[in-house]
Order: sequence, then structure tokens, then C-alpha cells
Amino acid sequence: MANITAKDVAALRERTGVGMMDCKKALVEAEGDFEKAIVILREKGLATQAKKAGRVAAEGLVAALVEGNVGVVVEVNSETDFVANTEQFKNFVDMVAKTIIEANPADVDALKAAKAYGSEKTVEEELQEVFLQIRENIQIRRFTRLEGDLVSYVHGNGRIGVLVKLDTDLGEKSYAAGKDVALQIAAMNPSYLDRTKVPAEILDGEKKIIMAQMAEDPKMANKPEAVLSKIAEGKIGKYYTENCLVDQEFVKDGSFTVGKYVEHCAKELGGSIKIADYVRYERGEGIAKREDNFADEVASMIK
Repeated sequence: MANITAKDVAALRERTGVGMMDCKKALVEAEGDFEKAIVILREKGLATQAKKAGRVAAEGLVAALVEGNVGVVVEVNSETDFVANTEQFKNFVDMVAKTIIEANPADVDALKAAKAYGSEKTVEEELQEVFLQIRENIQIRRFTRLEGDLVSYVHGNGRIGVLVKLDTDLGEKSYAAGKDVALQIAAMNPSYLDRTKVPAEILDGEKKIIMAQMAEDPKMANKPEAVLSKIAEGKIGKYYTENCLVDQEFVKDGSFTVGKYVEHCAKELGGSIKIADYVRYERGEGIAKREDNFADEVASMIK
């Protein structure tokens, strides 16, 4: 039997783009022969996966799941919404979410190396199994895992996933309010939890923009500096109400801010509820999608 080293495995992975475990298995089967190992990987369809890995995957699903006092939001991407809607893909995403909850991996690479929930294989091996049947580029893009009193919400068939962490002494009684907060986050996409979370450089930038706008406004030309300062403070206040969750107008009842709504719920229940943290993922956000021109594509094929 050939002596297969880690360097050999790494070299084969570099040439094929296939996962480490499959490269090692192929080298063992090929008794150390690189070219034969590549043929074995191609026969299994794994080398094709490496070629497709460069294709844009901006569809897929965002899942949000809570089990006990642990929750996760995870985004798994595919190339098409058709694949994202298959039971096989949905089951894979569910397995990934449960693995994150159980294994608590540090990052996506650690997640791929972890033993998959309910399986003897790693998550990477399960991903490759799904690829062999789906034949699309599939990417586990990102995840956030939280612990505590948690409420999850998924909107639009996996388009948006939200996880809300509450600081409460009410336990499950607080979860209805938490669900309303999650709906708010999904709909209004706040940038920050509260005013204390807004970075100083962001505020400084907003103030510079406001002052520049007032300098260009003839109506502001003769106003005293103190008046201009108060106007600027008012505009910064509007920035908070648009971008900070607790200061936003509550979408289900405009007579409350989100913060006041949570206080109202806590008072009615006879306890304490505060929003400690939240995560919001939207499928494909930040991914540059390829815009295909079908007519040009057909024309290029004819040529």
C-alpha cells in the first residue's frame, strides 16, 4: 500500500478543488497515482463540482432554528431557486442548522469538518453527496449561533431569517413579544439595536452630511449657530428612529416605538423584557449576481 502523506492530499486538492477527505480516499484507491486519482474523482463527479464552484450561487435558503436555549441563523446558497425549493436541499439546510446547534463550530470551515447531525459523515461529505444529485454549486455561506432566551422567524420561504435574543425573567411568556420584534426586524431591517451601538464614525459622517446640506440651503444662511446645532440634533434623532431597532416606529402599532412596545408587554405580563441582541440574514445580500443576456448567449453558441 502506498504511503499517502498530507502533502500528497493537499497537492491533489490544489489540482482538483475537491475536499480533503475525498482526495485522500481517491489517492488510497489509486495507490498514490495522482492521474489515476483524478480519474477516480471525475468518475465520482466530484471534479465536476470543483469546476462548478466558481459559478455564482446567490439563491438558496436562510434558516432560523431554535432548540432549547440555543439558536442559529444560517444561509446556504444554490445557483437556482428551483434547487432551493427541493426537499433534498431543504433537508440539507436543516441538517446544517442542527449541526451548528450541536457542534458549535467556530466558522464555516470548522462546520464543514464537523460530523453532520444524524450522520456518520462530515458536513463537507454530505454537501458533496447533495451536489452529486443536484449538480449545482452549493455554498454554506455564513451562520450565527446564539444562546439564551431566543425567538426565530423565517420570512418569504427562506428569503429572510431572524433570530432575537431576549433578556427576560418571563421565559416562554415573553416569546410572543419576541416574535413581534422578529417581524419588525424582518420588515424594517434596522442597522443597530440601539443608539449605543451606532459607531462614532457613522454619527460623525451623518453630522458632516447634515451640516453640508444646511450650508447649501439658502434658508439656513442667516440662522444662528445654536439654531443650526439644534436642527442638526433633530436630524440625527431622525437617523436613530430610522436605523435603531428600539427607536423605530412599531409596524403593528404606530403609537409605540419598538422599545416602548416591549416595555408595555413586560408590564402587562408582570416581568421584565429587553432586547439583548438580534441577527438578520437576507438571502443573497452582498452577492453580485450574474446578469445573463439570453439572446447574446444563444448568438455566442451559434458562432
